[in-house]
Amino acid sequence: KQWYQRRVAITAGIPLFLYPFLHTTSKLRQFEYLRLTSLGVVGALVKPDDKEVIQFLLNTEIIPLLLRIMEHGSELSKTVATFILQKILLDDHGLAYICYTYERFKSVTSVLQSMVDSLVREPSGRLLKHVVRCYLRLTDNPRAKEALNRTLMPEQLKDGSINKMIKQDDNSTKRWVQMLQRNLSNSKNPPQQF
Repeated sequence: KQWYQRRVAITAGIPLFLYPFLHTTSKLRQFEYLRLTSLGVVGALVKPDDKEVIQFLLNTEIIPLLLRIMEHGSELSKTVATFILQKILLDDHGLAYICYTYERFKSVTSVLQSMVDSLVREPSGRLLKHVVRCYLRLTDNPRAKEALNRTLMPEQLKDGSINKMIKQDDNSTKRWVQMLQRNLSNSKNPPQQF
């Protein structure tokens, strides 16, 4: 039943009606609730790893909306937007889409970098988990991995200083940070250009 409802929603383009709420930059509580509710709907659509949903979101240019929320939203909005970006990246088409041009890749990593910087000042374990997972998935693309290794990986993730922000019982984030560091240190590929 849920699969059918997702198909109907995507076929009818229902998520497009939510995009104006995602586009708002107002910090008023009412707009934040609308933004969070809209993000919740999109988050529910991407949760079951449906390739058709991911393709729909990519075709309708959701990435810039997510990046804006990741930069300027509340902590909860940032967390949900980063979760959606993570789910898009976990799909092979989503990873290829973001890494297709250097400009797209750079805009995503710039926002992730600013999020890491802000997490150092205002820690959030939930948000950190999704940011780390996004970086880890980007290392699955050889060109992205090389670019991250050269200059685009935040020092806090390279040197492990981010580890002090990870809660003692959060083994998955600890493991992802270790995998990320291992992926970057094992980079023996010849340099590849975007």
